[in-house]
Amino acid sequence: MFRLSLLILILVANFHLSQPLQADQPAEKAEASSTDPSDKGDQKKDDDDDGPPVPSVTHHTATIDGVEFEYTATARQMVLKEDGGDDKAWVFFVAYTKDGVEDPGDRPITFCFNGGPGSSSVWLHIGALGPKRVRLPDDASRARPPHRVEENPFSLLDVSDLVFIDPVSTGYSRPVEGEDKKQFHGYEEDLRSVGQFIHDYVSEYGRWGSPKFLIGESYGGLRAAGLSGTLQRRYHMYLNGIVLLSAVVDFQTIAFRPENDVAFSSFLPTYATTAWYHQALDDQLQNKSLEEVAEEARAFARDVYHPALIRGAGLPPDERAAVIGQLARLTGLSEDYLDRSKLRVPGEMFNKQLLRDRRLVVGRFDSRYTGSDRNSAGGRAEHDPSAAGAFGPFASAMNDYLFSELKFRNDRVYEILTGKVHPWNYDHFQNRYVNASETLRRAMATNPHLKVFAACGYYDMATPFFAMEFTRDHLDLPPELRENFSLGYYEGGHMMYIHEPSLKKLRSDLIRFYESALGTAPAEVEEEN
Repeated sequence: MFRLSLLILILVANFHLSQPLQADQPAEKAEASSTDPSDKGDQKKDDDDDGPPVPSVTHHTATIDGVEFEYTATARQMVLKEDGGDDKAWVFFVAYTKDGVEDPGDRPITFCFNGGPGSSSVWLHIGALGPKRVRLPDDASRARPPHRVEENPFSLLDVSDLVFIDPVSTGYSRPVEGEDKKQFHGYEEDLRSVGQFIHDYVSEYGRWGSPKFLIGESYGGLRAAGLSGTLQRRYHMYLNGIVLLSAVVDFQTIAFRPENDVAFSSFLPTYATTAWYHQALDDQLQNKSLEEVAEEARAFARDVYHPALIRGAGLPPDERAAVIGQLARLTGLSEDYLDRSKLRVPGEMFNKQLLRDRRLVVGRFDSRYTGSDRNSAGGRAEHDPSAAGAFGPFASAMNDYLFSELKFRNDRVYEILTGKVHPWNYDHFQNRYVNASETLRRAMATNPHLKVFAACGYYDMATPFFAMEFTRDHLDLPPELRENFSLGYYEGGHMMYIHEPSLKKLRSDLIRFYESALGTAPAEVEEEN
């Protein structure tokens, strides 16, 4: 029973699914209740699979940081085989390589992926890192369809070649005919297949001599942390750097459970920054900067709130009243509501409660977004306004881009997001929270040149910034390696790059991080807030 509860809990935390599972909804029911009209037809195409379409190689020009250069885009499905054996799956990727490079081994290569589980790499691909992007309004309003890509002056392509990977069952990646999809749908299974893809790509395209980086967003951060160990152990492939973008590495920091105090304190600073953004705090706090509010909430969560939660019913009434008063001040919620909530407010309840008097709910992926529900008195929001604001534009822009500019033809559905990967196998973590931080620590200890950078959005209500700080501070790295893990902060949400000032800052931080990881310049990316 505990194992089933843990699995359901983890499925609730799937970050890039448009309809997150509820805690009381069995995983089997959620998978069976999919309303995706492509499910049946796409499965037939999978069963009748005779092989991948012809790869598409196109040539383009980009101007980044005022410098024009030519690059090649390769859109392809690469076969994954048993070691010397049968074909197992076709993995779709889009790679961008700078032209005119005499020795590719002199140029960094970065493997990029998103999360879910069940997400393609579309978000990082045309949102942040690739040479083209879909642009959304900076003020968290809704973009009018249709949606297309435009040049991305903040791409990372001038710094590194880029490979965007769609894990099996996402994008155009599929198991071959007769192969059981379950062999790809799980924590360990996913690390094996994505790790093999990286190995095979590096071998086929002659990139063993290149500096190697991973960038993983959301669950992709857990994947990147896990791959740091898989690549070292299985292939003796050592990485130069890992970027954890709006990521989670330890699920205890985000899992709202009565027995888990960590998640409630992890989210508190984001509750404060969200309330500040929506002008829901008192005048004293509203007159402070975003960074100042974040720091005050961070200190309260660490020094007062979390110790109070640990004491539980043993907290004296006068101390409890004082904690409730300060919680109300920092979150914009009423003291009565916090009292009745036993000082513990899960994220979905906060999103519904904060602006209830305005009959608005705030977004989960990006709490700058607001929307309305049919029932403003209900306990949970019926949808995530930030998901609604981003998913449609990214889906239509990606499909148009693949067809019109990358010239890739495929009669399947490009799975932007899919529930077909569930139930996701977490057997590796039986009777404990999903956590890859120990794998990451060992990788950093084994390879002391490995640098890690975590990019965190102040308005991210899926993977809050204080949760990543908790993870970093509990890696138990020795002092000489602690400086290898740095953080940056942005005035956006989970996909902070849809806010152009944050995207611009993210590029600047990543350039300095790459310089530090490559040893080409001393760089300090960390920002103390």
